[in-house]
Amino acid sequence: MKRLGQWVLRLVLAFDWPLLCILVLMGVLGLVIMHSAVGGTDWRFADQARNFALAFFAMWVAALTPPRLLMRLTPLLYVFGVLLLLGVEFFGETSKGATRWLDLGVVRIQPSEMLKITVPMMLAWYFHRKEGKFGFLDFIVAGILLAIPFVLIVKQPDLGTALLVLMSGFFVMYFAGLSFKLLVPAGIALVVGLSALIYFEHDICQPGLDWVVLHEYQKNRVCTLLDPSTDPLGKGFHTIQSMIAIGSGGVYGKGYMEGTQTHLDFIPERTTDFIFAVYAEEFGLYGGILMLVLYFLLIGRGLFISAWATTQFGRLLAGAMAMMFFVYVFVNIGMVTGILPVVGVPLPFMSYGGTALLTLGVASGLLMSISRHRAQLAR
Repeated sequence: MKRLGQWVLRLVLAFDWPLLCILVLMGVLGLVIMHSAVGGTDWRFADQARNFALAFFAMWVAALTPPRLLMRLTPLLYVFGVLLLLGVEFFGETSKGATRWLDLGVVRIQPSEMLKITVPMMLAWYFHRKEGKFGFLDFIVAGILLAIPFVLIVKQPDLGTALLVLMSGFFVMYFAGLSFKLLVPAGIALVVGLSALIYFEHDICQPGLDWVVLHEYQKNRVCTLLDPSTDPLGKGFHTIQSMIAIGSGGVYGKGYMEGTQTHLDFIPERTTDFIFAVYAEEFGLYGGILMLVLYFLLIGRGLFISAWATTQFGRLLAGAMAMMFFVYVFVNIGMVTGILPVVGVPLPFMSYGGTALLTLGVASGLLMSISRHRAQLAR
């Protein structure tokens, strides 16, 4: 009985309770939206409930893992992840024009998901080892550690996952002390590039023009973003229908299970990448604000944990995990509302999918592990 009591106490202390409360609210909201998106409680709803249970278990395991053990495992996990990406490059399975999966016999995995966690862990480990004494060369080394998995994922091609890996690694470098002055030229180049893209849209979006650095479907996504009406029943269909759904929701929404765009099957991928359109149509502007508040609380709690972490590794990793949530939300809602190209990034804790939920669960568990370690030291 005493042993059982100790196990329960350990379970309770593993959680960061403010973060857990936010995640529970988001999980409940996610299942409510999924119920409407699928029109009831079919196999997809049941699968999503199971996915949440698996993500919760992964979160708990990660929360129980001490940061010191995480640091010891980090180089091995990073190397293992890169080796799996190389395995995908040479032996991966191709589906829908992309080679992203690796069949290990017992299980079929998508290694790129793992790198969303292991890349920021590796960079946080690297900067922690430097003990705050690092210079420009160290940022070059960190950039190489980031570039290796990024390039391998882009080649699959999987631009959405590559973007998340790139940004999570970038935030580690930024929190480690990357000079803002070094970002100014990149920002200027981005603005100039976007301006040129918009100005020369008609010329560069001509059929048959090779962009060299992007695949044809990626070029089409960018051109569709600039003007979805050029192919309203084809490449622009997703964006146009999602924008109609969001606009028709108005301020108060049409009501739960009353979304016409959703239940008349006008919204493609409504259980995955475009689930925000389902939510916005039924709950309107006020509902959208409520969801953004929940994400704001989630990201804010992660940054709070980062600010109060006791080690450089914990501070950088927690900050990267919190900002990874931000990138997820920003990119997904941006592509659904038509301000970003469609790149296949799910909405955290809302979109259907087991692998993405598992990744988010582990990220949340890492935040809890860092928070728990700080609390133990305080006692």
